[in-house]
Amino acid sequence: MFSCWISRQYWGFSTPTGRIAHLIRGSLSRTLVLSSQRRTPEFSSFVARTNTCGELRSSHLGQEVTLCGWIQYRRQNIFLVLRDFHGLVQVVIPQEESAASVKKILCEAPVESVVQVSGTVISRPPGQENPKMPTGEIEVKVKTAELLNSCKKLPFEIKDFVKKTEALRLQYRYLDLRSFQMQYNLRLRSQMVMKMREYLCNLHGFVDIETPTLFKRTPGGAKEFVIPSREPGKFYCLPQSPQQFKQLLMVGGLDRYFQVARCYRDEGSRPDRQPEFTQIIDISDMFRNTEVEFLQDALSKPQGAVKAICISEGAKYLKRKDIESIRKFAADHFNQEVLPVFPKASRNWNTPVAQSILEEQRSGLIRLMEIQEDDVVLLTAGEHKKACSVLGKLRLECADLLEARGLVLRDPALFSFLWVVDFPLFLPKEENPGELESAHHPFTAPHPSDLQLLYTEPEKVRSQHYDLVLNGSEIGGGSIRIHDAELQRYILATLLKEDVKLLSHLLQALGFGAPPHGGIALGLDRLICLVTGAPSIRDVIAFPKSFRGHDLMSSAPESLPPEELKPYHIQVSWPADSEA
Repeated sequence: MFSCWISRQYWGFSTPTGRIAHLIRGSLSRTLVLSSQRRTPEFSSFVARTNTCGELRSSHLGQEVTLCGWIQYRRQNIFLVLRDFHGLVQVVIPQEESAASVKKILCEAPVESVVQVSGTVISRPPGQENPKMPTGEIEVKVKTAELLNSCKKLPFEIKDFVKKTEALRLQYRYLDLRSFQMQYNLRLRSQMVMKMREYLCNLHGFVDIETPTLFKRTPGGAKEFVIPSREPGKFYCLPQSPQQFKQLLMVGGLDRYFQVARCYRDEGSRPDRQPEFTQIIDISDMFRNTEVEFLQDALSKPQGAVKAICISEGAKYLKRKDIESIRKFAADHFNQEVLPVFPKASRNWNTPVAQSILEEQRSGLIRLMEIQEDDVVLLTAGEHKKACSVLGKLRLECADLLEARGLVLRDPALFSFLWVVDFPLFLPKEENPGELESAHHPFTAPHPSDLQLLYTEPEKVRSQHYDLVLNGSEIGGGSIRIHDAELQRYILATLLKEDVKLLSHLLQALGFGAPPHGGIALGLDRLICLVTGAPSIRDVIAFPKSFRGHDLMSSAPESLPPEELKPYHIQVSWPADSEA
């Protein structure tokens, strides 16, 4: 049995145009055929335009057309370029005295105003064709024009090459969506989702089922958003994934299920750009007898390690301010000291501590890390996992810096996939290492070979969990689920010390003949981000939240007056130094 879902997104339909030939089967074997024989017109009688801006070609010469769109730019009050979602077309502004009113409208309307023009499709004069525009062989000679809506002064130009802060883009998202790049990203996203649906439903018999948004708290996993109800002291939670519903659908016999589901997690957003270009090498053994104090301190503690990465030609391309920003990044985001070391660089930017390290182990570092001229070593010491995490992030930061200086480190056209398996089923709790928590989620099945270890050494049990990685970024993850009610109860109650009453409905369902089943979740935002080459998942979502989870356009979240909170039996306790 297999369940499939694609995380974080909601699937919705707009009114379709053109031909539709889909077969929809009802639950009572009734068949509804939306026939392709009767053609649906592209535009209804309420639409004034006859064509879109991007579709006109030489084959339309001599035709009378009506176009609607935004004014992209104007040149010498003789031409303007009109834009809609299909493309661009050049419009000729009439210069005759008899057309003074038309000229006035088109010359005085601000850029990004919406206008409607009617006229004749004509050839561009010889030598004035624009091969870079699909409509570059023709132009429209305007006869009539109407200003549909004037645009006031823009906060930024609607051009991809104009640099804008992300905060400004999010504040005026409806303007940012007009850009070519955002139009491309969102339209490609739509096409990809449609292909996914066709592949799963039409070729492999999957069923698309929507699961509820309002649910109850799930133990383990990410932090959830809490939603008050009108019953005193009772709350819903927004699901961090449709995890339990997936399993319940398997119990219900819907053995091939998927949905494009919106998932909610109360955590900050992130760019999610994680390609790799070098490796972390462990150099702890080299410094076992070091006299450098901060290395001694790190290695004397449990799980203490000294880690380093080599940035090829870093001293040649990175500036001193880049090195300082790298150190600041590590301190601000990980509270971790990172030491740049220049073993063979022409520039002597070594600190006294770095110089001491080189005096001890210059030749060993050069040999072990295969250091070349102008390479930079980033060295850190501390708890193993933390040291690896900070260097993993820093190698990505350094890759961005080096590529900004002109180096080619990553091929944007290359897609490299990788499956990661054999994860541990449990990890020690960070706040209490004597207790266990699920490495994935509490419904993941243990590896069949390790079942007996559950009762003796559970920390050694492997899970049937798998992750899919694309270009160094995790794009999906899933697992084979526990389908045995007693095994699930044992893991929840005995090993994880969770309140099984929270999952009584699931445990009950598993006892009614639940088949073996598994699933996978693909992060649609992240996948499309990698396909389009966008630097952030916020560039492939129409209305994303900021890094802090705020909607800068509408200023959400916002405060509510006490009278609106009263039906939910909530009273806000404001901090002493804040105002209501």
